[in-house]
Amino acid sequence: MTNDPDLPAMTYDPELETIDLNINIGPQHPATHGVFRMVLVVDGERVEDLVPHIGYMHRGAEKLSEHMDYRQAIGYQDRTEYLAQFNAELCYVQAVEKLAGLVPPERAEYIRVILAELNRISSHFMFLGAFGTDLGVFGTSFTYAFRERENLLDLFEEVSGDRLMYAYFRPGGVAWDVPHNFVERVKWVCDQALIGAKDLDTLLTDNEIFIARTLNIGKLSIEDAIDFGASGPVLRACGLKFDLRRDEPYSIYDRFDFDIPVGSNGDSYDRYLVRLEEIRQSVRIVRQAIDQMPDGPILPEKLPRALRPAAGEVYMRCENPRGEYGIYLISRGSTQPYRLRIRSSSFCNLAALKHMTVGHYVADAVTILGSIDIVLCEVDR
Repeated sequence: MTNDPDLPAMTYDPELETIDLNINIGPQHPATHGVFRMVLVVDGERVEDLVPHIGYMHRGAEKLSEHMDYRQAIGYQDRTEYLAQFNAELCYVQAVEKLAGLVPPERAEYIRVILAELNRISSHFMFLGAFGTDLGVFGTSFTYAFRERENLLDLFEEVSGDRLMYAYFRPGGVAWDVPHNFVERVKWVCDQALIGAKDLDTLLTDNEIFIARTLNIGKLSIEDAIDFGASGPVLRACGLKFDLRRDEPYSIYDRFDFDIPVGSNGDSYDRYLVRLEEIRQSVRIVRQAIDQMPDGPILPEKLPRALRPAAGEVYMRCENPRGEYGIYLISRGSTQPYRLRIRSSSFCNLAALKHMTVGHYVADAVTILGSIDIVLCEVDR
């Protein structure tokens, strides 16, 4: 109805009324890559609001670790960051080493960095394969990515004895030495990884459909990314050249020459490009580490059977494939940590999901969520 005398009277027709509609995506949905649910409030195809629901994968990993000794808790890191297990193990054992005053041998440091960077590559291949499939561009991306990921998992199995849950790093070094053909295998895997990166680059980067689905979708400014606590490729895609391996070097990363890829728009396309280039930079690091790796022990000569760090607290953070992964440890002088807290990069990156999605179409919500590259066990812990 209207009160304007110059306009004809209009009657209210309820059939013409439009209302916002709630759409559930998840918790069981292929696009969520885990048990995650987001409720979209949509007006037609346009997203007006987004509410993420997490916690479905909460297993109490932090509290369980507090009832294990410092070595037993390593396994929970694998199950928390299950796509970058070596990277999670590295952060945890370095936190224990800071707490206990342990210094790992040189050879162990190089083995750790090599495996952590190869794990970064395998994690990014998982993203590239799944992202192309999520967007409906090509199932071929999954085939290319898993071809290279299989090579990497074969190497990880040769080193640790397991394809997924490695539990190979130890406070003070690594569990045992690498196989005799480790150098040759790593060089071959690096060559194959570059071939896989090139194939995916050719398949996706200039593809018209892929560009239309990702360019200017889910843009995030540097200021907003910092406010949300974003890190890793999500932050660097905004244009901020921040990488803990360079800005706060840990382990032996200060010995290697590598570039830090950044984007300019902070959109889903840039997040893809950053991860693609990071594969190449990780190969650079691994090749330098292989050339520099010395012979020698893989554990300190005098390593106590039971670790009893003096009372104190430490925080260790590392540059994992999804961003800053942190371990906060408190010791009361016993063989078990009094408190263990995990700083999840995926949890903080996920905080920006609503900000990046509102105003886009429903189909874009899948693109944006996929571009964040979350691991739900790390989010929920």
